[in-house]
Amino acid sequence: MSDWLPSLNALRAFEATARLRSFTKAADELSVTPAAVKQLVGKLELAIGVPLLERRAGGMELTQVGAKGCVDLQIAFQHLFSAVKLMRSAKDSNRLVISVDPSLASSWLAPRLHGFKSVSPEVEVLVHASTDVVDLKTGFADVGIRFGVEDHGDLIAHRLFDERLVALCSPRLAEGPPAITRLEDLQHVAMLRWDLSEFEWATNTRKWNLWRTWLDAVGAGHITPGPGVKFNDYNIALQAAIAGQGMILGSLPVLKHLIDSGLLVDPFQVCATPKIGYDVVTSSEAMSRPCVTQFLAWIIQQDAPEPSVHP
Repeated sequence: MSDWLPSLNALRAFEATARLRSFTKAADELSVTPAAVKQLVGKLELAIGVPLLERRAGGMELTQVGAKGCVDLQIAFQHLFSAVKLMRSAKDSNRLVISVDPSLASSWLAPRLHGFKSVSPEVEVLVHASTDVVDLKTGFADVGIRFGVEDHGDLIAHRLFDERLVALCSPRLAEGPPAITRLEDLQHVAMLRWDLSEFEWATNTRKWNLWRTWLDAVGAGHITPGPGVKFNDYNIALQAAIAGQGMILGSLPVLKHLIDSGLLVDPFQVCATPKIGYDVVTSSEAMSRPCVTQFLAWIIQQDAPEPSVHP
C-alpha cells in the first residue's frame, strides 16, 4: 500500500463537498467554480481508485469508502486552520487594531496616541476610523470605542467619560459684531448641522435630535434655531465652525483640546447631559493579549474635562 498523499487542494475540495453535500456550496466556500471542485474530487477518486461521492436525490452522498476518511479529514483541516491561526496570532501579537468613529479618532484619540506609544513603543497601532460598528468577537478589530450604546452584550466595556454637549463657535464669531453672549442670539446665527443631527437616538431618558433637543435640555426651547449649512461629515462641519461659519454642537470631553487652544469657545457656558457616553469595548479573547490590556490600562487613565466648568 502506498503512503503517497494526494493533492491537498483535492482533499480540501472533497472534505467541503462531503460536509456541505454540494459541489456548488463547496465552490462558494472555497471561492472557486463548481466545475473546479468537481474536477478536484475526480482527481482524488482517481488517486484512491474508487468513487468517494455519488449523487442522490437530496444532493451528494458519501460512498462507503468516502465515509471511511471523511471524519478524519475534517479533524485534520480543523487542526490545520488552528495551527495557521496560532501562527498569525503570534506574528500579530503586538499589533493593535482600534475601531473608532472618524470624528472621535481625529478630535480625541489621535492627539493622545503619542502618550500610549511612549509607554508601549513595541505595540504597532492601527486606527480603523469608520462609522461601522465592527464585531469585536469575529472581526479584525481588537478594541472599539463606542458612543451611546447602553448594552454591549457579553463584551468587556469600560466607560471613558459621559457625554456633555455644548454649543461652540470661533472666537471671532462670538466677538461679533454682533456679539454672541445669550442663547437668544442663536436665532440670528448660522447653525451648522450634519447627518447625525437629523436622526434621533434613544436613551433611557429621552430621544435626542441634537439642536432642537439641546435647546430644550438647557431651558431654551422657545428659541428657533437659525438656518445654516448641513454637512454629511462631522469633521467638515467642525472645520466650518473653526473658520467662523456658524455654531456647532460638540462634545466637551472630545473637543476640549480645541477649546483650550482657543480655536473654539463656548459663549453660553451651559451644557446638556444625555446620560450616554463613550465606552472602550473589547472581547474576553482579546484581553488575553498584552497589547490590549496595556492599551486599556492607558486609555482608562485619560482625563476628561473638569466637571466644574459646566454645572
